[in-house]
Order: sequence, then C-alpha cells, then structure tokens
Amino acid sequence: MRTVKRAAALAALVPCIIAASGPPLGGPAMAARSETAVPPDAATLPDAATPDAATPDAERPPEQGRGRAQVGLALTKVSPKPVRENSRITIAGISQNRSGHQLPGLTIRVRYNAQPVTSRGQLDQFAAGPPSALRGVGPQQPLAQAAAPGAKQSWKFDVAAKALQLQTHGALPGVYPVGVEVLNSAQRVVGGVTTFVTFMPKRASFKPVQVGWVWPLIDRQHRTDDRTFLDDQLAKDMAAGGRLSELVTAANATETPITWAIDPALLDDVQHMDGHDYLLASGKKVKSPAAATWLAALKQASRGDPYFTVPYADPDIVALVRHKMTRYITAAYDPRNTGLVAQALGRPASAHIAWPPGGVAGPGSLDLLAKLDLKSGGSFLMSSKYFQDAAQGGAANATTVVPTSSQGAKKALLYDDKLNEIVSDGTRTPGGALLAEQRFLAETAMIAGEAPNVQRTVVVAPDRNWNPAPAFAKNLLIYTRDAPWMRETPLNKIEASRPQGRVFNGYLDEYGQYELGAPYLNQVWAIGRRARAFASVMVPPIKISYERALLRAQSASWRGKGVRAKSARDALSAGLKAEMGKVYIVTAKSRRSNMAGSSGKLPVTVKNTLRNQTVKVRLSVVSENSAKLRLGRLEPEEAVIELRPGEQVQRWIPAKASGNGNFKVFLRLEVPNAAGRTYGDRVTLTVRTTGYGRLALLITGGALAVLFVGVGVRAIRARRRRKAEAAGDGSTGMGPAATGEPGNGFPGPGFPGSDTAPPGARPWTGAAAPATGTDSSASAAGSGLSGPTWHAAPTGPGPGPASGPRSATGPGSAAWPGATSGAGAATRPGTAAGPGTATGPGATSGAGTTSGPEAATGAGTASGAGLP
Repeated sequence: MRTVKRAAALAALVPCIIAASGPPLGGPAMAARSETAVPPDAATLPDAATPDAATPDAERPPEQGRGRAQVGLALTKVSPKPVRENSRITIAGISQNRSGHQLPGLTIRVRYNAQPVTSRGQLDQFAAGPPSALRGVGPQQPLAQAAAPGAKQSWKFDVAAKALQLQTHGALPGVYPVGVEVLNSAQRVVGGVTTFVTFMPKRASFKPVQVGWVWPLIDRQHRTDDRTFLDDQLAKDMAAGGRLSELVTAANATETPITWAIDPALLDDVQHMDGHDYLLASGKKVKSPAAATWLAALKQASRGDPYFTVPYADPDIVALVRHKMTRYITAAYDPRNTGLVAQALGRPASAHIAWPPGGVAGPGSLDLLAKLDLKSGGSFLMSSKYFQDAAQGGAANATTVVPTSSQGAKKALLYDDKLNEIVSDGTRTPGGALLAEQRFLAETAMIAGEAPNVQRTVVVAPDRNWNPAPAFAKNLLIYTRDAPWMRETPLNKIEASRPQGRVFNGYLDEYGQYELGAPYLNQVWAIGRRARAFASVMVPPIKISYERALLRAQSASWRGKGVRAKSARDALSAGLKAEMGKVYIVTAKSRRSNMAGSSGKLPVTVKNTLRNQTVKVRLSVVSENSAKLRLGRLEPEEAVIELRPGEQVQRWIPAKASGNGNFKVFLRLEVPNAAGRTYGDRVTLTVRTTGYGRLALLITGGALAVLFVGVGVRAIRARRRRKAEAAGDGSTGMGPAATGEPGNGFPGPGFPGSDTAPPGARPWTGAAAPATGTDSSASAAGSGLSGPTWHAAPTGPGPGPASGPRSATGPGSAAWPGATSGAGAATRPGTAAGPGTATGPGATSGAGTTSGPEAATGAGTASGAGLP
C-alpha cells in the first residue's frame, strides 16, 4: 500500500518538476508562446498547453511548451476599453481543431480573477501562464462545429462586469486577468489564451501618467552603392498596408503628439526612387509610384511635430568605437548627410536626441555621441533596462542623467523597456495585435496606480524597425489620448522635467555578441581604404562617392543578419573594384613587350573610362631586376597624368638592358599626393630584349643589299658572255689564244717582231717575255713572246706539246699566221704527226698529219686562212 501511495505521489510531482525545469515564469520565450494567435482566416491557430491528466477539471497550470495544443484560439475582440462598473464585457474569437482527428464534446468557457493584479511583475506571470491558473470560472458554451479535424468555429462571450464580482482599489484603476479555455469531452484543457481587462472606477483619484512617444522612421539598408538596390522591399513597405505606410498613416490619423526619429539614409533611398527608374541587384530597372505618395504623406503627417535624426544609416556606434573606426561616425553626423531630412521635409530638426542602437552604449560611445550630437544641448535616449530603480524605492520616471568622460553629465530619456517589448513584438501574428493592445492598457494603468500621488512620466520608443499590424499603431496613439489614466505629452516637456537619480549599470561585455563583429568590420575597413584611394585621384568636381555606401555597410540594422550583411558587403566591394578598374593601364593580352637592342623606350598607356569624372594618377614603373634591366625616371610633370572621361595618354619609359632575355617590369598607378599609396592592382609586364640595335640592323641590312647587288652584276656579266659565245665572236670562255702566222713564211702583220698589231689583237698582260730572238717553251695561258707580241682572242682548248725552233705549248697555241684549234702541237718547219692531217698552205682541219714545209701535229683542228 505504501508503494502505491509513493508511486501516486511521485506521479503527481512529475509535472511540477518538468514545469520547474522549463523557462522561468514570465520569460520572453514563454510570453511569446502564450500570446501567439491566428486570425479567423488563418490555417492554424496558436499553441496552448495541455494540463496533466492527473489533475481533474484542469485546475493545475500545465507545463508550458510541451507541444502544440489540440485546439488553437485567437482573440478577435475584447471590449470595452476601459471597463466601467455597469459595462458588459465582450470577449470574442475563433477556434480551430488542429489535432488531426475528431474531438467530440468540445466546450469553451471564460476564466478570470476577481482580485486585481498588484504589480507589473504579476502581469508578466499571468501573461505567461494558462487560463486554468485563474480561479474564477465564467459561462461555458459548446464548440460542436470545431469537432472535425481542421474545422473552425467563431465564438463570443458577453458578460456583465458585475457578474464577475470584480474587487476594485477604490479610486484607482484595476487590472484583471481574463481568459478562455477549451475542454474536451473528458473536461481536459486542450487550448486556451489569457489577456487583461482594465477597470476604471467612477471616482478616480490619481495623477494620470504622462506618455511621450518616439516614432521611429528607420529602416534596414536597401542599397549597396548609391545606384543599386539589393531588392525592392522598400517599395512594398511604402505601399498601402506596408510597414512604413502604417507608421505614417497612424501619425496622420491622430492628434497625439509624437517626436519623429528619422534615418537620413531612408529618405535618401526614397528620394532616389522618386520619379525615375532605379536599378536592382538582379539587373532589373523598376519604378515605384509609392515613393512620391509616401513622401507627400510624410510631410503632411509630420507637420508641426518635432523630429531628430539618427546618424546617416544608423551605424553600429558601439562596434565602431570598439574597433577604432570613429571616422565613420563623424561622417555619419556630417550635415551633408543628416541634412537630407531637412531637404525632404522642408524644415530643420527641432530636437536633439542621441539614440544609440539597442538603447545602450559604453563610456567611449556616449562621450563621442555627446561631442557630435549633444554639443548644443539635448538628451540621450536609452532603455530603462540598463538602469537601476529609483533610489529609496521611489517611483521611476523617464528623465535622469548619464555621466560622460569629457562632456560632463548629460540628460537621458529612458524609454520603458517592457512597454517597448509589448508594442514591438508579435503584433503581426494572428491575434497578436489585440493581445498587445490589452497588455499596453494594463501596463500603463499599473504605472498610474503604483504611485497615485506622484506625477509619473513614461517614454515609449518602439523598436527601430517597428513593423506594427494594420491599425495597431493608430490604436495605441488613440488609447494614449483617450484612456483616463494616460495623458499624451510632447517629448520635450518630459525632457524638461527634473532628472531623477538612477544608476547606469554600464555596458556589459556580454552585449558585444550582438554587435557587428571584427571580421566583418575589418572587411569594411579594407573596402573603405580602397574607396579613399579612389576619391584621392578624382579631380573636382567629384561626382562619384562611396562615403554613404560605406556608412550603409556599417549600419546597426545588420546586427543578427550575418549572411545578408556579408552578401551586401561583397556586392559593395565588387562594385567598387569594377568602378576603380575603369582607370587602368592598357596592356596586351600576352602582357609582353619587345625591346630591340640594349636600350630603348617602353610604351605605357593609361586610360580613363569613367563617366563624367576626371582623374589624376601617378605612373610608377619598377624593374624586377634593376641590374639586368634599368629603367629611367619620368619627369614629375610626365609621371602625373590627368585624364578626362574617355581619354587615354601614353608615356615612354627609358630602359637599358645588360643582356638578352626576358625581364619583368611592374606597372602601377598611385595616388598623386600620397607617395607610395597605390591605386588599383599592380600590372606585370614581361620585356624581351635582343642584342641588335637599330643602327646595327641598318648596317647589316645595307651590307646584305650590297652583296645582293654584286651577285646580280656578276650574273648579268656571265649572261652577256654566254650570249657572245652563241654569236660566234671566237670566244670560247676557256682562256686566251695566240694569233696564227702566215702560211707562206713571209713576215706580215701579226708576225712576231712586227711593229704592227693585227686587227682585234691586244697586248699580253701575263709574265714578261723572253729576251732571246727565238721563242722558248711557254704556256699560252699568260705567257708572253719576245718583242712586241700580240694575240687574238682564244678560240678553244689546245693542250699539247710543241717542238721546233718556234713552238708554243698550251691550249690554243699557234706558230704560224693561221688560226689553229685543237689539242695538239704545231711545229715549223718539221713534221707533225697525229690522228688528223691537214695538207696545203691553207687552213687544215682534221685529226691526222700534215706534211710540207709546215706541218702540224696534234689532235686539234687547225682553222683559218693560211696565205691569201
């Protein structure tokens, strides 16, 4: 029996243990789950916890987040606001069977507490808990139409306030938790939702809380460079029903005073879209008719309201100070950038508020903000979460002071962190807007009732990227004006109230995990360095700027969006590189250059293809091996090159090589007024040198020409000689021939010793002739005869020996006045023997013997006339 009892007790404790191990009561995660709902036309409705089966009638609060409720609930109406003594409370909504199977016997009923909530902390607990935690049980009705899987059914409860027997605080407003829950046929809770109603007594005795609104007109960044949009989401946000449209419409629909917080980058984007096409990152050009309409609506809605500007693009100030990139914060506060709002609205800013991202900053950031934004007065806008409660348990107000290291103490307006969370989160979820409205009314009523005799001040500054549900923002402003426990108050009036002493907890190191990280900012810094080099080469007027693009890359809106932030940053880097690449050194595809000879000049061409921007750059050329290839220096006025749009300029670099080969030369553009500061990427050129210069080539070419001319002349002469032979002029082309002698033996013209030369004869030019009176044996080829001797042109070969008192040996030799040809010898007087003979004093031919007073012997042929 004891064992059974112990087992039953342990089973009863298990749900409590599980609940205790879950998130703490009132935590943000739990609150979000309990308040998630779906509108009537939604496919699904929010989760609701199911109590433990061991608890009959579901009186124990169930474990939170243990799965999806079988029946989802969403509230569609809770009225009136506020509840009066004689009011009838109406609670309406819709339910949906999400179990996936039949749920017969479903019923829905009201739960409530007759006792009012006593603190804002209790509000958190009830909001996070299930309706079954409320003690009162109201009327009940069936949900027969929701029995089928996926079926929906609307429902409504109309209960008199007196029937709930609400206990009041007399003259103070009271806040009461109410809820509805769904039971199955076994009376187990299968769904539920909790909200609040605020009761207002007939006779109130308290000071209404003064509520000031900061209306954020800040957006995430949409552009990379100044021309390209990442997407077209901004056009959707400005269209009817969009985020930005709702904010402007709500402000325009009420008279509740607000103070606008405007990012100049947002209006810069809108003005870029207004009236002309704009380029998307996809390459598509689009138009936005909503841009002009939204700008006009903004001017109308903000007329008469004060506004302040955050720095351009709302940079992550804390991260930039941490990484020593404060130059960008200064640029973001430059009037050229923040003045865009005054241009758009037609009037200057009338408030001086410094609002760090997240509502908190460290000492260095606060000091810098004070220097840049609060030097002429004004206040910080910070979250109350980072400050301690008022001293000695006093009621907290919105105005306090914050010390800075160099600017002294500065005022700070503390916006209520809990109210900000309520109005900023989850209002676009199904039923979320109604839950947030009821909670907002309950929280402000609790503030008014905490210290009824003290004038309380509250500042509400929704999230920077506030995305309220349709009509939600407008309703909040209406409640602020109409609810009897609130009084709408301009922000500057709250700012002027006496500061309350509250201790600033400081900026904890753990907050750093939410900042833009060092790797990301290092990449942005590198892009900024290249952008500054780009700006340094531009000649005024400067028409290309990357300052705002870099500020957009450092926006606090990129926090928690690492992938998207990296994509935008990379697109900016690629765009800058492509733009800088339009000023470049022109090279061949091979990146090679030839230099004939040991010295010469290398041509380098620089071109500017930017549109409407003149640039000035310095050309730098460096040899990889100056010992083998030395480069001369350009004159300063030649090294600095100014290029108009579309212009190209060429420079010649003196070079001298110590030998043949390939040598690398590094070409680079530099910023003119910053020695060694490079612009763009380095270009490597390979120079090929040879040992022949231009003069050497000219000399060699001339020599070859002379050689070819000489060869041509010799060829012409040889051709003429061959033609002469063919014409029969006695030339054989084989050497000289001697003249013949008269066949009758008498002296005559041409006879040796005669003073008269025969016609056509020329003197010998060979060796000297013998001095004796008789001829000695000599070679006819170049041999002379005694005395004035002449010879005729050779007529053919005649090698052979010659004998006799007068003999001639050699080809074509002769010993009488007749011309002989043949390869034999001639004698006079004597006998010649040979294979041919010639008889008579005339010409002889043939291969034989000749007899007579003059005979010729040889194998040659004798031709010519003997005696006439």
